Amino acid sequence: MSRLSTLGNDLHTGRRSFPIVQRYRTWLLAAAVLVLVSVLLVAVKGLNAGIEFRGGSQFTVTGTSRLEVEPAREVVDTVGEGEAARVTTVGAESVRVQTQELTAEETTAVREGLAEAYDVPVEDVTSSFVGPTWGQDITRQAVQGLVIFLLLVSAVLSLYFRSWRMAASAMVALLNDLVLTVGVYALVGWEVTPATVIGLLTILGYSLYDTVVVFDKIRENTQGLDEQDDRTYSEAANLAVNQTLVRSINTSLTSILPVGSILFVGALLLGAGTLRDIALALFVGMIVSTLSSVFVAAPLQAALQERDARTRAHTAAVLERRAARAARRDGAGTGARTG
Repeated sequence: MSRLSTLGNDLHTGRRSFPIVQRYRTWLLAAAVLVLVSVLLVAVKGLNAGIEFRGGSQFTVTGTSRLEVEPAREVVDTVGEGEAARVTTVGAESVRVQTQELTAEETTAVREGLAEAYDVPVEDVTSSFVGPTWGQDITRQAVQGLVIFLLLVSAVLSLYFRSWRMAASAMVALLNDLVLTVGVYALVGWEVTPATVIGLLTILGYSLYDTVVVFDKIRENTQGLDEQDDRTYSEAANLAVNQTLVRSINTSLTSILPVGSILFVGALLLGAGTLRDIALALFVGMIVSTLSSVFVAAPLQAALQERDARTRAHTAAVLERRAARAARRDGAGTGARTG
């Protein structure tokens, strides 16, 4: 811990510095590659949409000592043809079975078949139905909520920072977090449920908070930039990123550890369920959002700002004065050695 404190103090004072902003091409290229991979995963493997989005019938068998999935699939296959059943275990004594839409007669037959297959009373097999219209409404509302969130964030950031470059960079980081998290869901094949959508919106807020902290420090370091010739805009922005780096790490660790515990409990101990769905989105999203605020948002904002004519002129002047001072020092050193 003392080493981390020493590192944080050195980064804050500028005695040590990681060239994060200066290597913006490396970070942005890496982010673009990861986004491309995530898009390909979604396009090739697709997302495992939960029953809330696609509609269908769901059965839950409780109090069983058998957790094999094959008996459930055999029962559904004997009742009717169509989409294969999705069977998952929930905890230590429950099995969840999801099928396409079934009639009342087929629902009764499946309940009785599952009760017999898992050796439980029929009363321990519950059934529910989600219509395709309701699932479509949930999907539409989820997309609308995400779009409205992004529009509001863009407007608020533009007004708060009074800079379209900061707002645009923050939006790129948000979309990066969203796409990468969705890509992880496509990779692992876990169901995307309303709880997943809630988790995605939550991590977008977390990412926004982390990015705003970094941008606030950048704005503080670059105030009155034209009045000094010690640092260029990129160097001042890089100092801001380094000054907030340890804080970002500490904040992320204190958030990720409890979420990781929830994910462990939800995935390994309790099985599939709401807890697991929301925990995975939070766990992946928090890690990605912390990285994106440092390696995507800040470097991209600095790169965009360096394209401004006034900033370019200041950068050129700083570099010219720096070169002149270096030449004078070299000349003075040479004269002293000659004398």
